[in-house]
Amino acid sequence: MSRWHYLLNLSFWTGSAMFGHAQNVTFHADVAPIIYTHCAECHRVGEISPMPLTTFNEVSMYGEFIEYVTSTGYMPPWSPDNSYSHFVGERVLTTEEKATLSAWVAQGKPEGDPADNPGLPSFPEGSQIGSPDLVLSMAEPYTHGGDMTDQYQVFVLPADPNNDLSIRALEVRPGNRNVSHHAILGLDVTGTAASLDAQDPEPGYESFGGFGFSAESNFFGAWVPGALTLEYPPGIGRIVPAGSDVLLQMHYGPSPIEESDQTEINVFFSEEPIEREVETGIMGPQHLDEPFYLPANQLRTFQGSMQVAADVSLLSVAPHCHLIGSSWEVFATSPSNQDTIPLISIPSWDFNWQGFFTFPTLTKIPSGYTLHGIASYDNTSSNPFNPNDPPQNVTFGEGTTDEMFFVFFDYVLYQEGDELISLAPSDEPTCASDVNDDGVISVGDMLFLLSEFGCTSDCNADIDLDDAVTISDLLQLLSTYGATC
Repeated sequence: MSRWHYLLNLSFWTGSAMFGHAQNVTFHADVAPIIYTHCAECHRVGEISPMPLTTFNEVSMYGEFIEYVTSTGYMPPWSPDNSYSHFVGERVLTTEEKATLSAWVAQGKPEGDPADNPGLPSFPEGSQIGSPDLVLSMAEPYTHGGDMTDQYQVFVLPADPNNDLSIRALEVRPGNRNVSHHAILGLDVTGTAASLDAQDPEPGYESFGGFGFSAESNFFGAWVPGALTLEYPPGIGRIVPAGSDVLLQMHYGPSPIEESDQTEINVFFSEEPIEREVETGIMGPQHLDEPFYLPANQLRTFQGSMQVAADVSLLSVAPHCHLIGSSWEVFATSPSNQDTIPLISIPSWDFNWQGFFTFPTLTKIPSGYTLHGIASYDNTSSNPFNPNDPPQNVTFGEGTTDEMFFVFFDYVLYQEGDELISLAPSDEPTCASDVNDDGVISVGDMLFLLSEFGCTSDCNADIDLDDAVTISDLLQLLSTYGATC
């Protein structure tokens, strides 16, 4: 048998063991690793999700429901299209993981041997990073009424009155995860938010779409359950000016009983001088090719564009609209349109799962390129999230029944080698087997490796770093087949 026939037979034989399913798919051996990795972060006691999924009985009770929401892509909640671009902390099930869940339900949800259970992960109870240098806390607890409604409340957290703060990380620590759905951070240097707070008898003040005014920063950071805290690389960070206020907009989910929350923000100071301050570029209505107006009972699409005046490195991207929004696509093009850099695609916009999406590494956008944002809106009765029944004409605004068009880009000025600077947490595994750099370990990587099989110098597919592409590299790739990076 030739070397190539041997390798292909081995790869397809090993792959069949991965793609096919054993005669018996059991909870402890096959399902628990999927649930614990992708679901239990939120689906456990004391977290935002409505039911815990930590034991065989809990998962088995909802087996058919789990199979449905995962097969349709509704869960786990991750709105960006992972075939378009990749981000830190992606929550995406592979085709094989979905098939495993379906097979388990089809086979009657067998429990299997408890000895095969990998054990529930140890989720962090305190900071994900360490001991903070400063803690900004809500001045008093806020009580969310038990009336099964959503609430958007902004809290004003004064920073240092006398000194600028050099920040390497901001970590939101919800006080009550039963109702804390997500949080958005802002920065106010004018005292406007404090004035709005003083006019509201409740702690904080109510504001749905943003902070109720044009803040210094409308997207200074964000948090959703399971999110990884972004630590800026050395020499990169944010500055909180002396006397400014950090704004915390909390989205509290529906609850049948009153719940109290007092969320905190852990502040971590930069350990070395900030050479490049993170800036936020904003694409808004002024960048559109037509006035922003949404007639009732119509579908509309708007395209914005913004020129890039200097080489920049993007850290993250955050499209933003309200309840009538239906999809987003954001990308960059070269002056000649010969090069396109895909940034983010959200085929089904979900206001409840917005946030900053952090790239795996700093992403260069060269000077002269154009940033594009395309957003579609469904202002018809077919849109189940439409706040108006019947649909009404809608214009730009902060209110629940208004709409918005924004894309926020966090960036620094480019320096040589930025493409090699990782933005992933230091303990997040790297994907050595992703040899074709498409973010997924797949057939493409296998074929790329086989094309270099036998290489003994400058090998791009040398996964185990032994200066050669051999059978050990193929086996290592197959052991992580299907993983996303």
